[in-house]
Formats: sequence, C-alpha cells, structure tokens
Amino acid sequence: MNQTIRVRYAPSPTGLPHVGNIRTALFNWLFARHNKGKFILRIEDTDVARTQPGALESIMDSLRWLGLDWDEGPEAGGPYSPYFQSQRLGIYRSIAEKLIAAGQAYHCFCSPERLQAMREEQTKRKEPPRYDRHCRDLPAAEVARLRGEGVVPVVRFNIPLEGRTVFKDLLRGEVSFENSTLDDLVLLKSDGYPTYHLANVTDDHLMEISHVLRADEWLSSTPRHVLLYDALGFQPPVFAHLPIILGPDRAKLSKRHGATAVTEFKEQGYLPEAMVNFLSLLGWSLDEKTELMSREELVANFSLERVSRTAAIFNLEKLNWMNGVYMRKLRPQDLCEKVMPFIESGLGPEPKCPVSDEYVSQITPLVQDRARTLREFAEFSDFFFYEDLKYEAGMLLKGVKSRDTALHALQTARQAIAELPRFDATSLECLFRPLAAELGLKPGEFFGLTRGAVTGKTATPPLFETMAVLGRERCLKRIDVAVKNLSVLKPS
Repeated sequence: MNQTIRVRYAPSPTGLPHVGNIRTALFNWLFARHNKGKFILRIEDTDVARTQPGALESIMDSLRWLGLDWDEGPEAGGPYSPYFQSQRLGIYRSIAEKLIAAGQAYHCFCSPERLQAMREEQTKRKEPPRYDRHCRDLPAAEVARLRGEGVVPVVRFNIPLEGRTVFKDLLRGEVSFENSTLDDLVLLKSDGYPTYHLANVTDDHLMEISHVLRADEWLSSTPRHVLLYDALGFQPPVFAHLPIILGPDRAKLSKRHGATAVTEFKEQGYLPEAMVNFLSLLGWSLDEKTELMSREELVANFSLERVSRTAAIFNLEKLNWMNGVYMRKLRPQDLCEKVMPFIESGLGPEPKCPVSDEYVSQITPLVQDRARTLREFAEFSDFFFYEDLKYEAGMLLKGVKSRDTALHALQTARQAIAELPRFDATSLECLFRPLAAELGLKPGEFFGLTRGAVTGKTATPPLFETMAVLGRERCLKRIDVAVKNLSVLKPS
C-alpha cells in the first residue's frame, strides 16, 4: 500500500471490554503493524449517562495485557490530541453549525414525548420506527420562536429523500442502501454532546484515519456516514466490516456462554499470548490448518484478504486447549512466577504451608502438563499447601473391596513409608508395586487409595512424584488421618 496506514480503536467506556470489541482492536493492531502503520486509541466518551467508573482503566489494562500498544492516544499523546471526545466538543459544534449553514442539517425541537408517541404509532402501523422529519422544513420564524421560548433543539442531518448511497467494503464488495430507508439521524444532542455518528466521522477525518475496521453491526450506519462525509467535503476512509462472534449455539455471544469480558479471562488465568492467538483466529486464518502462531507470525502474515465474511464461533474448549499448549511451552520458572498469584489468592483462611518460590517450583513440573489455565493449575495443586485436607471418608473406598481392606492397606503402607531409607519418587514406586501384590490389590486400587489419603483427591499429578514433594512427614500424617476417618465408618 502506498498510503500511510492509520487505523483506530475507539471504545466507549460504558462497561468492561468485550472479547468481540477487543478482537476488533486486535485486527486493527495487526493490520497497522503488518503495514508499518499507526494504531490510534481514541476514547469515545460522549455518552455521559452510560459511562461507568473504571471502564476506561479496564479497557487500557486489557490492551496492555494483550500487548496491543498504541502509537497515539491517551498517555501516548500525538499530533491530533486530545484523544478523548469529551474534550473535543467545540470541534463537533463547529461542524454541526457548518452543516446547518449549508442547509445540510437542521434544528429539531421535537420533545421526547412526541418522539415516543410517533414511534408507537409507527409500530402499530407495522412501519419501521424512524423520525418523521417534522422539523425538517420549519420556517425561520418558527425556529426563532421556539428558541425564544427556551426550547433547546438537537441537530439532525438532512438525508437525501431519493437515490442510493453506494460504498465499497473490502470484505463485502459494493454495498448499497436506498436513501428512502434512512432517517434523519441526530448529530448533536441538546446537551451539546455529539452522537456517535458526528463524532466518529469528524474525528476519523481530522485524525487522518485511512481504514475503518469495525464490527459488521455498524454496516447499516455506514451509508449515513458516507453521506455525512460527502456533505462535509471529506474523503471517506476505506471500510471493512468484521464478522460477528457467536457462541457455540450460533447465538450472539453473551454472558450465558460464560466469560465475555477480556478482564474475566485474565482473572481466570489465561495467558495473553494464547488469548491473542485465539482471538486472531476468530474471523481470520492463515490457511486451513495452522492454529498456533506467535505474535510475530501473526503480524507478518495478517491480511484483510484472509478475513472471513461469515460469523466466527467462540469455542471455549479450543481456547482451553490452546492455553494449555502455551502453558506447557513456558519454562518451569516462568510458569511458577505466573501461577504464584493464583495460588496465593485461591487459598482460603485455613492453616496452610508457606507458599514459596522454591516449593512451587517443585510442584510446577507435576501440574504443567495437566492444567489448562493458571487458575486450574492452582486448583489442581491446592492440596500441596493445606495442612488439613477436607474430603468425605467414603471417597477412600472407591475401587477398594471393603473398609477393612483399606485400613489394612493404609496401615501397611504407613509402616513401609516410615521405614523407607530414601524418600523419593523412584524409591516409593519400587516400594509400592510389590507391596500391592503382597496386599492382594491391583496397583491401581492401592495407588488410588494412597492418593486419596495423601491428597484428598481421586485425580492428581503422578502419585509418587507428588508424595516426594509433600515429604515423608506430611504423607505419614495424612495417612494417619485417613486411617482415623475410615475407622469410624461402618465395616463394608
């Protein structure tokens, strides 16, 4: 491309950043980085009533977490500042006045009550609700009278009543809309704040945005924007409307499908590298088979030609698999560092063992191949950190013929463990396999019983490596507790 690529991510701080919204940011970032262009962060904070405290911080933290650095915007600055739309109100008023003076826009004095009644009547007639252009041709004297009475108007755009608006979308080709299906949208609200449409078009022009990559839900707004660009004498950017993200049931992705905010995935222990890889494949692909790609590979290969026109399916199982792959690629010491906060936050107030780097580094190789998220790692390994385990005593009898058989096996194992000269995984396995035969138990039965006693779980990392990390004294203590718990059960 000969022109300088300038794209923007323009979120509204009205809630936590949704994965669909962040996927749009990622595609813009990849497009900019691939083409050695600029990625601009612009905050569209003109919807004052819906703005939520902390939302802006969550948006910026999510971008940082994913490594989506911006070249211009909040904190970075840039030649087109300010990058908060709430600080650009004078610019939008000036543009609106220019349109009014040119006969391209008009003041609308309709009250909310009138507009509501109008929509209800249109609905009864099974007509699409739209503004009826009541104020479009008000005489100047009537405008002056209403202003004199203190009625504060909004500013509406004069949509052409006839013809078609045609524009090219890089993903969909030529798109056209009948102007008769478009209503006179509000540009400037009565409180002086712009609507999305006016602010978006104004800032994309003034900030020299070359390409607008946004969700396809904005496709129906694009003809209005094209008409607004034309009325202002601005050159429109190139448009590409990205496919929507659906849940596995092909319904729009929502809370009922699980986590949808990027911050939630971070809190659940997903790695940013895996999240970037996964999100990049929601609507884009390198080929028909490649799934695991580094950030550098994504940047090198990203192109709009490979963006799909059809909806992307958010497959949580695939994300879990991919995150597990990335976790297994980490060096044990790096994984230890990442998982430590999840271990510390997941442990309750009960007495627990010290959570040290040295201790966790012994556990990491045992769990790394099984866990798919950092939080799951913490859940799989919690028994390493508690002094006292909580479990139903009946769990110990799973796979064992009777209570008495289990008691005898645990008491025998305890004595053998206490006398074992060297307490390591190899020595334990060499002890337990022949001991199972002596007890008349299958190895799986004996190992499962011991596993339940020393971990309080039916599934854990490899038993003997686990026991070696727990240490002889803790294993003996836990077997003693298991024997006590079994002793109070009725014989089976």
